[in-house]
Amino acid sequence: MRPRVDWMTQADERVLEFLHEKDIVASPSVIAANIDYTQENLSRRCRKLTDAGLLQRVDASNYRVTDLGELFLAGDVDAEFLESYRSD
Repeated sequence: MRPRVDWMTQADERVLEFLHEKDIVASPSVIAANIDYTQENLSRRCRKLTDAGLLQRVDASNYRVTDLGELFLAGDVDAEFLESYRSD
Protein backbone atom coordinates (compact mmCIF):
# COMPACT_ATOMS: atom_id res chain seq x y z
CA MET A 1 0.00 0.00 0.00
CA ARG A 2 1.27 3.45 -0.92
CA PRO A 3 1.92 5.97 1.82
CA ARG A 4 -0.45 8.91 2.20
CA VAL A 5 1.57 12.07 1.53
CA ASP A 6 -0.35 15.25 2.39
CA TRP A 7 1.06 17.48 -0.34
CA MET A 8 0.49 14.96 -3.13
CA THR A 9 -2.60 15.17 -5.30
CA GLN A 10 -4.50 12.52 -7.22
CA ALA A 11 -2.90 13.96 -10.36
CA ASP A 12 0.56 13.24 -8.93
CA GLU A 13 -0.22 9.57 -8.52
CA ARG A 14 -1.79 9.40 -11.97
CA VAL A 15 1.33 10.98 -13.53
CA LEU A 16 3.60 8.48 -11.80
CA GLU A 17 1.34 5.57 -12.72
CA PHE A 18 1.10 6.65 -16.37
CA LEU A 19 4.85 7.03 -16.82
CA HIS A 20 5.50 3.77 -14.98
CA GLU A 21 2.87 1.72 -16.85
CA LYS A 22 3.87 3.04 -20.28
CA ASP A 23 7.59 2.96 -19.40
CA ILE A 24 8.16 6.17 -21.36
CA VAL A 25 9.67 9.62 -21.11
CA ALA A 26 6.96 12.22 -21.74
CA SER A 27 6.09 15.91 -21.51
CA PRO A 28 3.28 17.29 -19.35
CA SER A 29 1.25 17.92 -22.52
CA VAL A 30 1.52 14.25 -23.59
CA ILE A 31 0.69 13.09 -20.07
CA ALA A 32 -2.27 15.51 -19.92
CA ALA A 33 -3.68 14.18 -23.18
CA ASN A 34 -3.67 10.69 -21.70
CA ILE A 35 -4.87 11.20 -18.14
CA ASP A 36 -7.38 14.05 -18.56
CA TYR A 37 -5.72 16.88 -16.62
CA THR A 38 -4.63 20.23 -18.00
CA GLN A 39 -1.09 20.67 -19.26
CA GLU A 40 -0.65 23.70 -16.99
CA ASN A 41 -1.61 21.73 -13.89
CA LEU A 42 0.61 18.82 -14.84
CA SER A 43 3.56 21.09 -15.56
CA ARG A 44 3.36 22.36 -11.97
CA ARG A 45 2.88 18.87 -10.56
CA CYS A 46 5.79 17.43 -12.59
CA ARG A 47 8.06 20.15 -11.20
CA LYS A 48 6.91 19.33 -7.67
CA LEU A 49 7.42 15.59 -8.23
CA THR A 50 10.89 16.34 -9.62
CA ASP A 51 11.75 18.43 -6.55
CA ALA A 52 10.69 15.47 -4.40
CA GLY A 53 12.87 13.06 -6.39
CA LEU A 54 9.95 11.04 -7.79
CA LEU A 55 10.44 12.23 -11.37
CA GLN A 56 13.56 13.15 -13.32
CA ARG A 57 13.62 15.88 -15.93
CA VAL A 58 15.48 14.43 -18.90
CA ASP A 59 15.44 17.56 -21.07
CA ALA A 60 13.61 20.89 -21.30
CA SER A 61 10.14 19.35 -21.33
CA ASN A 62 10.25 15.60 -20.69
CA TYR A 63 10.12 13.54 -17.51
CA ARG A 64 10.58 9.95 -16.39
CA VAL A 65 9.91 8.09 -13.14
CA THR A 66 12.95 7.74 -10.87
CA ASP A 67 13.89 4.75 -8.75
CA LEU A 68 12.38 6.60 -5.78
CA GLY A 69 9.18 7.07 -7.80
CA GLU A 70 9.09 3.35 -8.51
CA LEU A 71 9.57 2.62 -4.81
CA PHE A 72 6.73 5.02 -3.97
CA LEU A 73 4.41 3.26 -6.43
CA ALA A 74 5.32 -0.08 -4.84
CA GLY A 75 4.53 1.33 -1.38
CA ASP A 76 8.13 1.11 -0.24
CA VAL A 77 8.72 4.78 0.71
CA ASP A 78 8.06 6.29 4.11
CA ALA A 79 5.56 9.17 3.92
CA GLU A 80 7.60 11.20 6.41
CA PHE A 81 10.51 11.23 3.97
CA LEU A 82 8.32 12.74 1.24
CA GLU A 83 6.60 15.18 3.61
CA SER A 84 9.79 17.25 3.68
CA TYR A 85 8.90 18.40 0.13
CA ARG A 86 5.61 19.91 1.28
CA SER A 87 6.18 23.58 0.39
CA ASP A 88 4.94 24.70 -3.02
